[in-house]
Amino acid sequence: MFSRILFIIPIWLILDFYFFQSLKTATQTLSSTARNGIHWAYWLFDLLLILIILYLMFVNPKLLPSKYIFLLVGFVLLTLIPKLLVLPFLILEDLSRLAAYAWNLKNNVPYPERRKFIGQLIVGISSIPFLAIIYGMSRGKYQYKVHHHTLYFDDLPDAFNNFTITQLSDVHCGSFTDHASVRRGIELANEQQSDLLVLTGDLVNNESMELDEWQSLFARLSAPFGVYSILGNHDYGDYTEWPSAEAKAANLHRLKTMQKEMGFRLLLDEHVRLEKDGQSINLVGVQNWGKNFARYGNLGKAMSTVENGSFTVLLSHDPTHWEAEILPHPKPVHLTLAGHTHGMQFGIEIPGFRWSAVKYIYNQWAGLYNKGNQYINVNRGFGFIGFSGRVGIWPEISVITLKKRTA
Repeated sequence: MFSRILFIIPIWLILDFYFFQSLKTATQTLSSTARNGIHWAYWLFDLLLILIILYLMFVNPKLLPSKYIFLLVGFVLLTLIPKLLVLPFLILEDLSRLAAYAWNLKNNVPYPERRKFIGQLIVGISSIPFLAIIYGMSRGKYQYKVHHHTLYFDDLPDAFNNFTITQLSDVHCGSFTDHASVRRGIELANEQQSDLLVLTGDLVNNESMELDEWQSLFARLSAPFGVYSILGNHDYGDYTEWPSAEAKAANLHRLKTMQKEMGFRLLLDEHVRLEKDGQSINLVGVQNWGKNFARYGNLGKAMSTVENGSFTVLLSHDPTHWEAEILPHPKPVHLTLAGHTHGMQFGIEIPGFRWSAVKYIYNQWAGLYNKGNQYINVNRGFGFIGFSGRVGIWPEISVITLKKRTA
């Protein structure tokens, strides 16, 4: 992660100097004390970030746990994204000044200065993403939203009409810093009073020890038909260095044990029958399987004992699994519950319009999708990783109601 940031430090500093010219223009009418304070704060913030990054890279790379590294990444985005967004306006203004100078060159007209109005406009525009990122880092990452979906099926057993499922995904508890906010999210999940509660992978970032301080909180999750979970790509410890293969295996074993201690039933390429009033539906859970990530899951094994034509809900972390293996499977899966994408933790969601850059990577990236009578719900994630925040794509608690379609 840091090597990538090191690569952009020279570009970062050039961008700083370039944007600073507009900042100077925009603040030229302020008192010298206010103007100097703003200018000093501008440079100190960025130079301090760069010094911290260099220190972590070359002196003590293990000084900060991952949750604080993600905060640092957030501060880097806080300073870079607003400047990158207004860069086209800066370039256009400089091109217009250059054109005006060239046009009047024979008249010995001096090179035109930056216009105060343009400088203020650029600073004003850049403040919008700046404030949005601050909000996303301070409050947005814990701004839990409940998304309700009602699905109708012809072959749903009568006993399961109005059966409800609460889905959480991508907890990434190693990123959390606020116990009160996480507790509120867990309470909100329980308040849905669903019949079944499922977690669709990525409980941790890398190591089972991340769960230690959160285990008692997540143990509060409950539902009449139980709490079931699966593994996501981060749960296997593939993205960190281990002293040995045995240590990595022990970490995964401990994570499985901790889930059992919390009352979660971890499904590892297997299925269970949920029974009610003499009828049943299948709940199937597969290990992580993704087009671009590790493929631990074995759908064939998980579905091997499922009766063909019986109503089936499948837990699979990565939504690419849906089109690649689940839809073509000879035993139809009525509803797949996935996560993984986080909605990129950055985007726009307003009534009638939804956008995130992650849509160019995943065909199914947030919310409900269907092909015929088969559905997938892609949960936006309960937690966060990489960037310690969420902007526009808020953490999600999914509530799905199954209904029997009547004529």
